[in-house]
Amino acid sequence: MRYIISGRNITVTEGLKEAIYDKLGKLEKYFTPETEIIVTLSVEKQRQKIEVTVPVKGHTIRAEQSSDNMYVSIDLVEEIIVRQLRKYKTRIANQQNSRKNFQPAYLEMETDGDEEVKIVRTKKFAIKPLDPEEACVEMELLGHSFFVFRNAQTNEVNVVYKRKGNTYGLIEPEN
Repeated sequence: MRYIISGRNITVTEGLKEAIYDKLGKLEKYFTPETEIIVTLSVEKQRQKIEVTVPVKGHTIRAEQSSDNMYVSIDLVEEIIVRQLRKYKTRIANQQNSRKNFQPAYLEMETDGDEEVKIVRTKKFAIKPLDPEEACVEMELLGHSFFVFRNAQTNEVNVVYKRKGNTYGLIEPEN
């Protein structure tokens, strides 16, 4: 695996790099040597945070963890990625494009049947034409973390979502 390690508000020491190689190196049994792992270390208000992103064809596997100690964060983020891989293995493996990023032995492993995604509720609603700002207000009034709406300017279906730091994001289709 190829590692791209960067730091924000932190100097990435050799000790941190070794801890990353040691802990995330356990993921080599899942991914091919050509797979790229993007690791970003940061310090925010005394919290030591690590973000790991593994782009594979058709998917992005991402985990983020923060604690008071960067080494603890590194340990915890590896567990999250392994859990995600187990949970979504069947779905990822069924897509031919993403298969080439994974080790054949991993793809042949048996999966637990209870790890499949189960939709337990379906909700239907009318999509209102709104401005993105109005959609954010509507989302706040409902107490949700995201809101689907029809953009009044473009007539496309968009999604607004709440981000950390009390900010908002907008998802709109590509043209």
